[in-house]
Amino acid sequence: MIAPVSGPALGLPAHPAPPVSDVRRLAVLRANGLGDYVVAEPALSALRAAYPDAELTLLGAKHHVGLLEGRPSPVDRVVTVPLVPGVRVGPEPDASEDEVEAWCAQRRAERYDLAVQLHGGGRNSNKLLLRLGARVTVGAATPDAPRPDRWVPYWPYQHDTIRWLEVAAAAGATPTRVEPRVEVTPADLEASHAVVPPGDAPLLVVHPGATDARRCYPEERLGDIAQDLAGRGARVVVAGGPSEAERVARVVAGMRAEPETAVGTLDLPALVGLLSRATMVLGNDSGPRHLAAAVGTPTVAVFTYANLADVAPLTRVWHRVLVSWRGGCQVCGLRVLEGWCGHGASATHDVDLEEVRDAAVDLWGQSIGSTPIGLT
Repeated sequence: MIAPVSGPALGLPAHPAPPVSDVRRLAVLRANGLGDYVVAEPALSALRAAYPDAELTLLGAKHHVGLLEGRPSPVDRVVTVPLVPGVRVGPEPDASEDEVEAWCAQRRAERYDLAVQLHGGGRNSNKLLLRLGARVTVGAATPDAPRPDRWVPYWPYQHDTIRWLEVAAAAGATPTRVEPRVEVTPADLEASHAVVPPGDAPLLVVHPGATDARRCYPEERLGDIAQDLAGRGARVVVAGGPSEAERVARVVAGMRAEPETAVGTLDLPALVGLLSRATMVLGNDSGPRHLAAAVGTPTVAVFTYANLADVAPLTRVWHRVLVSWRGGCQVCGLRVLEGWCGHGASATHDVDLEEVRDAAVDLWGQSIGSTPIGLT
């Protein structure tokens, strides 16, 4: 076992561990949300650069196929991970042990030279990683988690992008950047034009949803801010998935002039295309916000204190972050790190509307005006 790998250099390991020799097949476990993929993309790119001749397989989720198929990325192919208890959740029942073992047997048959866990603290994900039969395993580990051959300590309140770059460094990869990137293709733009036709006005995309309802800022307030920006020349499009129709309707209710909407009509390529066309995206801590930033679009979003440390934007030139430091359920007050109350209500409602409006107006003016000195 190799000891924990670390070392300071702008918060990143100055000297990565030695590369693993003769890597032809490389598997990376990252089987959670779209935003989780985005924050890990710099680590995936570092692994790609370290092992340019290896086939890099993302052990991910079905939506990763929709995002990455036909798109230039660090990933060569995606293999969907079953609903392994403690690793993946979904609307269907958890996979049985027989199903999990059959899946692991298929992975062992691929004879991975290197398997890297970018999925969590390892109590469950490292158990799965170690069942893949890779020649060398690497991952993060909490004090009570099984440890791969090379590991880094997993502690709370570290940004995920930096965390996974540290894991990549333990696998022999040199970190090259911290800002995630997702490439936009002509097919993305064509798909988005079919849903939201091109126009001359600068585009404001409002996305009111999030996987966890507690992360959703009150929709009527988003509508109020969108109306303000419409008065400043914005063409407003309110977007959401099929399950977010009610949220979209509440945003529309908060506006005087009815905006365009795209509810359940955007597949992942069309979503990427639309986000890349936007002058700004307004919403919550969500996968689409992460995608927007990764394609180079400025964002304004509201976060709970719980997610500020691990997934909020690392830079502020083109991104504004508003934070609920209380982060308590609007119904019962239970804070997000204290458990799940089941109400499905906002835990960011205490963020002042005027604070969000000021941030949005400021970034909107910056986005349609001159480029400030800073990161682009």
